Amino acid sequence: MNEGFTKRYGVKRLVYFEVFPIAADAIHREKRMKKWPRQYKINLILANNPRWDDLYEKFVGPPRSPDGSPA
Repeated sequence: MNEGFTKRYGVKRLVYFEVFPIAADAIHREKRMKKWPRQYKINLILANNPRWDDLYEKFVGPPRSPDGSPA
Protein backbone atom coordinates (compact mmCIF):
# COMPACT_ATOMS: atom_id res chain seq x y z
CA MET A 1 0.00 0.00 0.00
CA ASN A 2 1.20 3.45 -0.67
CA GLU A 3 0.96 6.38 1.71
CA GLY A 4 -1.82 8.08 -0.26
CA PHE A 5 -4.09 5.06 0.04
CA THR A 6 -3.43 4.59 3.76
CA LYS A 7 -4.02 8.26 4.53
CA ARG A 8 -7.15 8.51 2.41
CA TYR A 9 -8.82 5.42 3.85
CA GLY A 10 -7.38 5.48 7.38
CA VAL A 11 -5.73 2.06 7.06
CA LYS A 12 -4.23 1.02 10.40
CA ARG A 13 -3.92 -2.80 10.23
CA LEU A 14 -3.09 -5.51 7.74
CA VAL A 15 -5.83 -8.10 8.31
CA TYR A 16 -5.54 -10.23 5.16
CA PHE A 17 -2.96 -10.99 2.51
CA GLU A 18 -2.16 -13.62 -0.07
CA VAL A 19 1.23 -14.59 -1.46
CA PHE A 20 1.77 -15.26 -5.16
CA PRO A 21 4.95 -16.44 -6.91
CA ILE A 22 4.30 -14.11 -9.86
CA ALA A 23 3.27 -10.45 -9.52
CA ALA A 24 0.91 -10.73 -12.50
CA ASP A 25 -1.07 -13.41 -10.64
CA ALA A 26 -1.39 -11.15 -7.59
CA ILE A 27 -2.56 -8.23 -9.73
CA HIS A 28 -5.12 -10.45 -11.46
CA ARG A 29 -6.45 -11.65 -8.08
CA GLU A 30 -6.64 -8.10 -6.73
CA LYS A 31 -8.58 -6.89 -9.77
CA ARG A 32 -11.05 -9.76 -9.38
CA MET A 33 -11.48 -9.12 -5.65
CA LYS A 34 -12.13 -5.41 -6.19
CA LYS A 35 -15.34 -6.37 -8.01
CA TRP A 36 -16.61 -8.46 -5.09
CA PRO A 37 -19.26 -7.11 -2.74
CA ARG A 38 -17.87 -5.83 0.57
CA GLN A 39 -19.45 -8.73 2.50
CA TYR A 40 -17.56 -11.31 0.40
CA LYS A 41 -14.30 -9.61 1.39
CA ILE A 42 -15.31 -9.49 5.05
CA ASN A 43 -16.18 -13.19 4.94
CA LEU A 44 -12.76 -13.95 3.44
CA ILE A 45 -11.07 -12.08 6.30
CA LEU A 46 -13.26 -13.76 8.92
CA ALA A 47 -12.46 -17.21 7.53
CA ASN A 48 -8.70 -16.59 7.79
CA ASN A 49 -8.36 -14.06 10.60
CA PRO A 50 -11.55 -14.07 12.71
CA ARG A 51 -10.09 -11.74 15.38
CA TRP A 52 -8.90 -9.24 12.75
CA ASP A 53 -5.37 -9.41 14.18
CA ASP A 54 -2.75 -7.13 12.63
CA LEU A 55 -0.73 -9.43 10.34
CA TYR A 56 1.93 -6.88 9.40
CA GLU A 57 4.76 -8.59 11.29
CA LYS A 58 3.76 -11.97 9.89
CA PHE A 59 3.98 -10.45 6.42
CA VAL A 60 7.26 -8.49 6.73
CA GLY A 61 8.88 -10.10 9.77
CA PRO A 62 9.57 -8.73 13.24
CA PRO A 63 10.92 -5.19 13.68
CA ARG A 64 14.69 -4.77 13.46
CA SER A 65 17.12 -2.27 14.89
CA PRO A 66 19.13 -0.04 12.53
CA ASP A 67 22.06 -2.45 12.86
CA GLY A 68 19.85 -5.34 11.64
CA SER A 69 19.46 -7.13 14.95
CA PRO A 70 16.00 -7.96 16.32
CA ALA A 71 14.46 -4.94 18.06
